[in-house]
Amino acid sequence: MAQIKFGVWNIEWMNDLFTGDPPVFKPDDSKVRGPKSGNTVFERRVDIAGVINEIDLAALVIVEGPNRPEELQLFFDSVEIAGDWICAVQRSGAQSVGIAVRVDRGEFANPPMTHFDSSLSNEAPILKEATDPFQMDTDNDGLDEIHKFERRPLYAELTLSDGTKFRVLGVHMKSKGIFNALEWSAWWERAEGNRKKLLAQSFQLRESFLNPYLSNAETMDIPLIVCGDINDGPGFDASEMRLRASGIERLMGSIWRPDLCFGNALYDALDFDDRENMDFSQLYTASFKDPLFANVYQRVWIDHILYSRNRAGWIEDGMIWVEMEDGQKIYRKYPSASDHFPVTCNIDTS
Repeated sequence: MAQIKFGVWNIEWMNDLFTGDPPVFKPDDSKVRGPKSGNTVFERRVDIAGVINEIDLAALVIVEGPNRPEELQLFFDSVEIAGDWICAVQRSGAQSVGIAVRVDRGEFANPPMTHFDSSLSNEAPILKEATDPFQMDTDNDGLDEIHKFERRPLYAELTLSDGTKFRVLGVHMKSKGIFNALEWSAWWERAEGNRKKLLAQSFQLRESFLNPYLSNAETMDIPLIVCGDINDGPGFDASEMRLRASGIERLMGSIWRPDLCFGNALYDALDFDDRENMDFSQLYTASFKDPLFANVYQRVWIDHILYSRNRAGWIEDGMIWVEMEDGQKIYRKYPSASDHFPVTCNIDTS
């Protein structure tokens, strides 16, 4: 085994494609949520499948995915998707996190994946405890506030055909978005509150799960990918400057514990000058119209692939798929796919 291609993608309201129990697709001409107004089920199915087929992945973590594993499996069993796949979903209500692994090319063992339900103490005890409602003082007023994870992380172990194992933690952290009109002081209060929730989740996941994972004898040698829509990028925005903290940087780890810090696949892929100057301006994984500034499109880097450093050189070639291989912009070639761009890397098991 040399390399497999791994990806993460926020597919935006994918759960709106399904209905019924057992699940079926809604009629092809049904209007559903998506990146365009008036997306139909058929348009979304064809465009989402087109992206996945063209990127040619071995494994994909899906953010804003279906609510049930049967729904995700139905999609990957459909005629639009190339290959044979096995799927799992961490049930978290609407817009759960899922994973799909391609099994028809001999890249994975049989079985290829073990899914640990992060809501069950007998399957993922440390992760369950870490992502249960928790208390933390985010106001520096000496009083703890109650916080929760809106969506429990997906947690799975993948086994390659050569016996190599690695684990995946798929996350969808608290959104910082504000989608209704507010008086300016109320807007600032809401913005700061959202960031406090994101910071609390990031700190809790790092301190209560990631640090133990990388320190305990039973897991410290198993490589780990943490990926998903983290809803934060490097550095401080205006609200984070007031709080003096960044969600993604808390999640990646403390400079005082460098052995427990994560790498970032997209940062690694920057050229030398951009890394030296900490210039991330070319990195963006989502774009949206900003209602506060005349609907000008904003570009943000909020989707990440982080990786543990307990195996040297195992993650490389991080990439954001803004353009497809034929040079077409993804949002022109597949306009009904998503408002986020897929992020991929190569996993080198040699």
